Amino acid sequence: MSANTTGVYFNGKTSTPNAAILSIEKDILKIQDEISGEIISWSFDEITFNQIGKNATLEHKNHPFEKVVITDAAFVSHLYASLKKSGNVSLYYRLIHLGVKFYFLMALLILGLIGLTFLYVIPWAAEKAVVMIPEEYDNQLSDSFLLKSALIDDIDSVQTKNLNLFAKSLHLKNKKPLKFMVVRSDEVNAFALPDGDIVVYSGILKEMKSYEELVALLGHEVSHINNRHSMKALCRSLSGYIFISVILGDANGVMAVIGDNANNLQSLSFSRNYERQADQDGLSIMLANRVDPRGMVQLFSRLKDSSLGIVPEFLSTHPLTDERINNIQSIIRSNPNHFQKNAVLEEYFNRIKATK
Repeated sequence: MSANTTGVYFNGKTSTPNAAILSIEKDILKIQDEISGEIISWSFDEITFNQIGKNATLEHKNHPFEKVVITDAAFVSHLYASLKKSGNVSLYYRLIHLGVKFYFLMALLILGLIGLTFLYVIPWAAEKAVVMIPEEYDNQLSDSFLLKSALIDDIDSVQTKNLNLFAKSLHLKNKKPLKFMVVRSDEVNAFALPDGDIVVYSGILKEMKSYEELVALLGHEVSHINNRHSMKALCRSLSGYIFISVILGDANGVMAVIGDNANNLQSLSFSRNYERQADQDGLSIMLANRVDPRGMVQLFSRLKDSSLGIVPEFLSTHPLTDERINNIQSIIRSNPNHFQKNAVLEEYFNRIKATK
């Protein structure tokens, strides 16, 4: 590696460049003017280092018109290393000399951060943005779903009447009016619409063995309504579209995107946190009505055990885990409760079970 080299020196007094011999001694650059023989010493602290390609231009910080141009790539590399070691190279030049490997890793890091933002941050922000959507829109969304679905043609009016009577005998802690519908279907399913409508399939009613299980189901679904879980889950699933619309300041675009996906309400899968909250609220409703809270454990265990390899629709949208069931049991054990048999609920439940 070159310890000295030749370059072009501009003394700042005239525009004529002079050939110069350059050398490095500790933290000093020696510049010897070949014409006058004068030796100029620049400490590394006085040098501004600029490099384009393999060539470098050095300027004196206190005399900006005084500079040296070096074309010897080996000497430039040696000088750069010396300046870097003494801490007299700017962050910019440190970065541009980090190499292709560094930039490749940085590109991967940036892409990873973008991916994580899109997958986690944007959905979280979209969920939090639900508070800005008026609750009146929940009703429009539910109406749109019912108009687009064929469920309304399969409603069992007798079971629907009995189910509504059953629900009216309970205090469900609902924040908006509730309406219950029973749909004729072998599907083991139930879901809540944002406006307060709760759809229960006859298939899941056939699986139940006690009215406590039905109270558990209704309490669970009412919690989804009270906490606007459907709207939050829909916004999470559409977060990319919503994010772009918000950036563009297109509030109507947000509503249009949500409305166009109203048909997804039936098949929305809730997060573990949503389900945990619905379990806890559902248990609270059961305790408030003095209904045996073990009915929730019985219902969920029955659904899980009866699937026999064919997962009920309810489980695909309300995924059950042993952890959730154990958590429910733990809450029941830690909250002493008093429950009693409710003859009215049992009568309405028997009517529902007797309906063919």
